[in-house]
Amino acid sequence: MKYFSLQLSLAMLLVAASACGAVRPVIQPTDSTRVEVRYETRTVHDTAFVELPVIVERIATLDTLSQLENDYAKSDAIVSAGILSHSLETKPVKLPVKINRVTVYKDSLVYRDRVVKETIEIEKKLSAWQSFRMLVGSITMLLAAIWVGVRLVFFFKSAKK
Repeated sequence: MKYFSLQLSLAMLLVAASACGAVRPVIQPTDSTRVEVRYETRTVHDTAFVELPVIVERIATLDTLSQLENDYAKSDAIVSAGILSHSLETKPVKLPVKINRVTVYKDSLVYRDRVVKETIEIEKKLSAWQSFRMLVGSITMLLAAIWVGVRLVFFFKSAKK
C-alpha cells in the first residue's frame, strides 16, 4: 500500500507539472517628458534719493524790498528803519522717491516618466488538448493538496495514540 500511494503521488505530480502556462504581459519602459514652467514675481520696495539742482539767484535793487523765488524756496529781504530783515521759506518738496523694483524669476521643472506596457500574445489560441491538460493539471494539484492534507491528519492522529 505504501508503494501504491508513493506511485500515485508521483503520477499526480507529473500530471500537474505537464500543464500549460498562461500568457503574461511584459512591461517595458516608455519615455514621457513633461515640462512645467513657473514664474515668480517679487516686488522689492526701495528708496531712491533725488539730488536737487544747485540754483543761484542774486538781485541788487535800490528799493527797500527784495524778493527771490525758485522751484524749491522763496526769500524776502526788507530794509526798515535801517535794519535789514531777511526771511527764507522752503516749499514742500518730496525728495525721497520710493521705487518698486519688480524681479521675475523663471523656473522650469522637467518631469520624465518611463513606463511602457507591452503584451506579447501567442500567435494562436490553445488547442482543445492543451486546454484539457491545463484543466487536468489544476484538478490534479487540488487533489494532491487534499490528499496531502488527509495524510497529515491521519499521521498526527496515529502519532498521538
